[in-house]
Amino acid sequence: MTAPRRLALALLVGAVGAIAVLSGCSGAPDGAATTGDAGAATSAASSATPAPQATIAPFPIGASTSTTPLPADLPQGCRDILTGSVLAQLEGVPLNAEGMGGGIRPDSSRVCVWGEPGAVATRLVTVIGYSPEREARDALYELGNEGYTCYEPDGGIRCEKTWEHPTLPGVTEGRTLFYRDGVIVDTQYTNLAPKGYTAAIIDYLWPAVPRTATPTAAPTP
Repeated sequence: MTAPRRLALALLVGAVGAIAVLSGCSGAPDGAATTGDAGAATSAASSATPAPQATIAPFPIGASTSTTPLPADLPQGCRDILTGSVLAQLEGVPLNAEGMGGGIRPDSSRVCVWGEPGAVATRLVTVIGYSPEREARDALYELGNEGYTCYEPDGGIRCEKTWEHPTLPGVTEGRTLFYRDGVIVDTQYTNLAPKGYTAAIIDYLWPAVPRTATPTAAPTP
């Protein structure tokens, strides 16, 4: 392991630990202390994850203390979390079409699916939900080991990676995750990466946090 990678992983673990201390002292959204049973929630997420790359494990979803409310009124909420410039890039792309897995799951996570029904070559799936700190830390650390670039913008942890589709030459797939205050924003996409997509969601969920520059040149959402 190179020195930069060891440093990145060390920063990742430290930052998530700091988030855990802060979130443990905070209240919960809508007056609730948790989002439900962690075991049942994780099981539900594992059995119904609409992901462009089926081999990618879902991020752990479960009980978490947080002050961050999740988007409401889906599918409109999937539009509300984006800016006008991002929505313009998605013009004409169906949102939460029937059979695509979008909506609000029993574990309370929100799922936004952009893409034509049955079109596996071009779509974007975002899951926003509460994630327990311990499981989130382990998952983020593992992503760092798997070649994801992980850093600390906007008061949280962001990990991202892109790769070529295994059977469609020239088609790019990728995944971008952002974790803060017990909430994960997990986006997986194939051939559909609107510029500023994840940044818009971060600004919506945590509007007081100023934007910071992205350290990579990869075309991630």
